[in-house]
Amino acid sequence: MSHLPKADDLEATWAFLEQGISQIMERTDEGLTYPKYMDIYTAVYNFCTHNKSGTSNNIGNVFNNQVRGAYLMGSDLYNNLIKYLTGFLLKRREIAEQHSEESLLNYYTKQWTQYTTAAQYVHHVFKYLNRHWVKREIDEGRKCVYDVYTLGLVRWREDMFNYVQHQVMEAVLKMIEAQRNGEAIEAAFIKKIVDSFVSLGLDENDSTKSTLDVYREFFEKPFLLATQAYYKNESETFLSENSVVDYMKKAEARLSEEEARVQMYLHPSTSTPLLSTCETVLIKNHSEPLHEEFQGLLDNDRQEDLARMHGLLSRVTDGLAPLKVKFEAHVRRSGFSAIEKIASEGEAVDPKVYIDALLAVHTQYNGLVTSAFKGEAEFVKSLDNVNPTPIENIDKIGLPRIRKSKQELLAKYCDSLLKKGSKNADDDDLEGTLTNLVIPPSGVLTHRQMTVFKYVEDKDVFQKFYSRHLAKRLVHSTSASEDAESSMISKLKEACGFEYTNKLQRMFQDIATSKDLNDEFAEKMQQTHDPSELPVDFNIMVLGSGFWPLTAPTTSFNTPTEVIKMYERFQQFYGNKHQGRKLSWLFQHSKAELKASYAKGSKIGYTFQVSTYQMGILLAFNGAISHTIEDLQSLTNLNKDTLDGSLQILLKAKVLLIIPPDGIVGASGTRYDLNMDFKSKKVKVNLNLPIRSEQKQEVEDTHKTIEEDRKLLMQSAIVRIMKARKTLKHVALVQETLSQIKSRFTPKVADIKKCIDILIEKEYIQRVDKDTYEYLA
Repeated sequence: MSHLPKADDLEATWAFLEQGISQIMERTDEGLTYPKYMDIYTAVYNFCTHNKSGTSNNIGNVFNNQVRGAYLMGSDLYNNLIKYLTGFLLKRREIAEQHSEESLLNYYTKQWTQYTTAAQYVHHVFKYLNRHWVKREIDEGRKCVYDVYTLGLVRWREDMFNYVQHQVMEAVLKMIEAQRNGEAIEAAFIKKIVDSFVSLGLDENDSTKSTLDVYREFFEKPFLLATQAYYKNESETFLSENSVVDYMKKAEARLSEEEARVQMYLHPSTSTPLLSTCETVLIKNHSEPLHEEFQGLLDNDRQEDLARMHGLLSRVTDGLAPLKVKFEAHVRRSGFSAIEKIASEGEAVDPKVYIDALLAVHTQYNGLVTSAFKGEAEFVKSLDNVNPTPIENIDKIGLPRIRKSKQELLAKYCDSLLKKGSKNADDDDLEGTLTNLVIPPSGVLTHRQMTVFKYVEDKDVFQKFYSRHLAKRLVHSTSASEDAESSMISKLKEACGFEYTNKLQRMFQDIATSKDLNDEFAEKMQQTHDPSELPVDFNIMVLGSGFWPLTAPTTSFNTPTEVIKMYERFQQFYGNKHQGRKLSWLFQHSKAELKASYAKGSKIGYTFQVSTYQMGILLAFNGAISHTIEDLQSLTNLNKDTLDGSLQILLKAKVLLIIPPDGIVGASGTRYDLNMDFKSKKVKVNLNLPIRSEQKQEVEDTHKTIEEDRKLLMQSAIVRIMKARKTLKHVALVQETLSQIKSRFTPKVADIKKCIDILIEKEYIQRVDKDTYEYLA
């Protein structure tokens, strides 16, 4: 090892090291042979570990002197390395200053690559210095000391970067602008520049860590300012010469380019500030013309352009707010227009046409929200906000003929779907139609979807009308499908809860129980009576009065002698089976079939499907083929309105003929004759048609029932709240009552106050003071 310099000779040692370092720094591609590498490493080791103060027999003194010597010699090597790197970089800087634009970038990146590669080699040959002297200095808090590779970066920053970075950035920004203008560039130059700026960020408090301070200050900041200026000028010029739709396409393309630029050569941290800058300049600063264009796109159903506008404006704060307001107003106008159109086509609005019109509007704009607005929650909410205009107030927009409530029309439409003879009865889409009416199909949207039922404000009103229609379908066996009925109830239960459908489900249970009861009664009659004593096929339904929306008869009625025995036998049978229960006969909901063999033109006879009251009237003609109005009144015991309504249907079907005295219809002594020449194309003739006056009364009764039920519902809610709270202020009680009941209907504050007063009178609660109530156990 005689060729190595003496360990205590700084000048010789550095001259030896400088020769090796120069070979590394200036001829990086050649590298070092392993023996040469070991010689340099050993020279550093020997110099750092020799005992400058001489030897001693005292081991402790030797150790202390060696430590102190290693400290001093390490400092000398470190300082000489700084001088070398400074001189090395000065020569490169002078050459760099002679270059400009792309030539400068080429030279700068090439020198940076060679320099950092060489610095890594130098770092390795000074490994011993790093592990001992440098580490000790850093541990003692000296911030100006770095490991050798970091020192190389520091010197590049101080001796090269600080002098040329401005010219380098000018060249980079020109190159990026050229790329934005459509020219091809060497993106690798920019990528290397970015990497160099990132590498030069050093943590002043910890030399082992790096920051993005240099990159952000010297690259990102001027880059963002240049980006802002470029797009400000381009956007203003382009928008003044082109349409808003073309501008949106341009802005969308530019944003996509900038996102790709981050991936291509920028640091990932630049993505957020870059896109924010572009969004401000391209979108926010031009949001007004975009907002103005929105209505035209809606009117022309330009879904692709609407989706583009939504995508752009959703990027900026409050960019979508004006669109949501305009969208809500547009949907409301479309809904009113659809209703106005159907209202102008006839005297009365068909529930199916009305609901189909609402569904069509819903489908159109829900599809728009889903596709163009990406199912965005605020647009779904805007769609929901169309709801609060009830059909009861439709006369405000000039449609006074639509008098039925939305709830009643929806219930009637459901009845038309679920009744026998419906066009949808055997359609596979029936389930989907019911679903669209009640709850949204799963998977269509992650947020709430507009449906007709959801837009029903007072769901208790719908429930009452729906239950009446359901009762009629069950009583008259006109349901198209039990599965469809069950499915509808399941959907209502899912939407509103168990309590909402409890009575509806009990109605089905009563029908099932009645079937078993009829079978048992028939078996009993066959066991106890001769077949000749059972001339009438008899079927009965026993329904719980608390679950069925069926009212008591409004008229008395004499049961015909032909069927009275069967009524009495069943009453006795049921009384023996269920002692203590009382049966109330609802003749107005009953029906019968009568064989008519009297008509001269019929060989096989007709079968009349009639109501029970019509049965009583027609059976009276078994004794005589002509009766006065007074005779029929006496025989049936029906009141005048019911008798007249039933006779009108029989007269219209020409089963009876009217012979008024002196030509005055309705006068005393008016006679009704059985039409012996009755003819019909059908063997079965349905005469059991609804009487208009009864229908009107039924609707009025339903609304009365709704009002009474609401009072009870409010009272029970108030009692529950007070029982839980014991004492409560008036305002808090009203608010909690509203909160509990709003899923069924929205009560008026005045009605809640009335219910509070009723409960005070009933001594459920008491008033402690003017504004406070207390629960009474």
